[in-house]
Amino acid sequence: METMHRRHFLLRSITASAGFAGASTLLGTLLSAYGEANKTSGTSKKLTLKTRQRIESPSGSGQFRVVEQKVKWDANQTALIICDMWNEHWCKGATRRVAELAPRMDQLATAARKQGVLIVHAPSSCMDSYRDHPARKRAMTAPTAANLPGDIKTWCNKIPAEEKGKYPIDQADGGCDDEPKCAGGSPWKRQIDVIQIKDEDAISDSGIEIWNLLEQRGIKNVMVMGVHTNMCVLGRPFGLRQMASHGKNTVLVRDLTDTMYNSKSWPHVNHFQGTELIVGHIEKFVCPTITSASILSEPAFRFKEDRRESKGKKA
Repeated sequence: METMHRRHFLLRSITASAGFAGASTLLGTLLSAYGEANKTSGTSKKLTLKTRQRIESPSGSGQFRVVEQKVKWDANQTALIICDMWNEHWCKGATRRVAELAPRMDQLATAARKQGVLIVHAPSSCMDSYRDHPARKRAMTAPTAANLPGDIKTWCNKIPAEEKGKYPIDQADGGCDDEPKCAGGSPWKRQIDVIQIKDEDAISDSGIEIWNLLEQRGIKNVMVMGVHTNMCVLGRPFGLRQMASHGKNTVLVRDLTDTMYNSKSWPHVNHFQGTELIVGHIEKFVCPTITSASILSEPAFRFKEDRRESKGKKA
């Protein structure tokens, strides 16, 4: 009732100076903006996440211990960014693993959305496919944030904390472990269709747009899932390094990611162990991680070909 009175008062005020037709158009714009700005008002559902991090102990020793803790985040102050889950990758093995990941990612996105989390779809270089989608327009029209970081539009290849450690894998060959090696190229056109995009979501591959959208909504917390852990997930303008270094409470959903790593390269470990090594690096130097089990009432996802007896011990 209070909101209705406010609308009537605003309409009468604008009409007096602009005429009814102009006032109605302006009012619609103002109310839309008012609605976006107030999506975080009221009582928010709490997300209880079990985070994992690796803390150097004692300091300077080069030895790390696993620290797990439970954190509570307001759902309407949280975003879930889905990174580069393309319909096709230049590497056939990567395409197969993306297709295997996608159903669980859609399940997680659906559950998070219902609790009030903003879902951000970020299939880089595919924005033309979504130019008329309401979710794309939402990201494009977010007002410029007063605290927009100067470097948020660029890739971030390393943050200072990472200087303390050694990068755990050699990815210089691009990471394709197919035989023969795939030819390369950029075949992706859109996000894989298995992951649903709703009108209330956002679509963007721009660090600037995504930052503006997060600030417009008062979003302090960011979960990132997608591919590839050692490349886009870490380095994109909306990736882990940028979000964490600019003050967002950031976590990687570690069971819903995959690394571009060729097991014939150093340190010559199983493909999935390569991903675990990158996850361990992130937990030491970039941000904590969680699994999808924090939100879904199911065990963490595991690739069918990942037959290791004890997943993650060496990370």
